[in-house]
Amino acid sequence: MLNSIFYKTIFKDLAFLVLRVFTGALLIHHGFEKLNDINNFADAFVRPLHLPFPVTLSYVAAGSEIGGSWLLILGLGTRLGASAILGTMSVAIYHAIATSGFNIYLLELLALYFASAFSIILLGPGMFSADYLIKHIINSNYDFLISIVNRQSLSNTNSSSKSKLSKPNTQKKSFDFPFTSFLSS
Repeated sequence: MLNSIFYKTIFKDLAFLVLRVFTGALLIHHGFEKLNDINNFADAFVRPLHLPFPVTLSYVAAGSEIGGSWLLILGLGTRLGASAILGTMSVAIYHAIATSGFNIYLLELLALYFASAFSIILLGPGMFSADYLIKHIINSNYDFLISIVNRQSLSNTNSSSKSKLSKPNTQKKSFDFPFTSFLSS
């Protein structure tokens, strides 16, 4: 009991959900602001960095913030969305330092978005996400999916050559709990 209280976070997956949804919901409007006046954003933020194709890169930044935010909110492709946000925040932090020096008032929001995206990449989306549901469905239907793939490959080989087909091995593997001899005696 004490072990679970002190060492295991009971609401860990709920915390991941809150982190993902709030990060996505609060960041998404930044992408839409960029789209409202893309040329102004390109002139103010991309051209001072002397990057090629400033308008195109401005669209990429806006798209990564909007698309990455939706992926975080839904929990679908969460690490991909967080990676897009992390890349955009990295460039934004570089821009803020290059143009204004180490100004904490400019860096604090960027650093919070950077830390949120980095944490989501490292920790994953949590149980309350579409990624978790997809993984759970695939893992629970693994034998079914393998049998479908085997049937498909067998039918392809049967149509190309008239050789005798063998049945796929559907023997289930058993798992023996470690130290079962100590528990049974």
